Amino acid sequence: MATIVREYQSIDEEEVVRLVAQFRQSLGELRSQEVRLDLDSAREELRYYVKRRYPIFVAVEDGLLIGYLVCRIDEDVVWAESLYVVPSKRRRGVASALYEKAEHLVEEFGGDTVYNWVHPNNEAIIRFLLARGYNVLNLIELRRARKNEKPGKIVVGEHEFLY
Repeated sequence: MATIVREYQSIDEEEVVRLVAQFRQSLGELRSQEVRLDLDSAREELRYYVKRRYPIFVAVEDGLLIGYLVCRIDEDVVWAESLYVVPSKRRRGVASALYEKAEHLVEEFGGDTVYNWVHPNNEAIIRFLLARGYNVLNLIELRRARKNEKPGKIVVGEHEFLY
């Protein structure tokens, strides 16, 4: 079962829409929110990426898409916009193979790092990035708590924040 990583093609749309919806659902769970599988919103999101010409890579195994990576490029900065691998295929190098595509884009632009937005309790992606040498905290995004949100706490330097 060799995994192939390649560029997204329009024939991949329905499978990638499903993966985007699953990714959004899993992000909601990180915030202790119940998020339904929303294929329509996922389709809009994918079409936005395509329209903006964001590089999209897919991982294929036995003819099925099992993961994807979307990169956003701002001038010469490459952001890993979203990275998702179906749970049954995790911890087998699929995310690494996808992420290497983002790192190659960085090299093409003469840079030396991919930038990542990460939810503070997304332990899986934090462990993944730390293993790849991504250990510099760059920015902190602040917002007000949402209705019915039950945030945890995190300390950065001398400051305590909710997340």
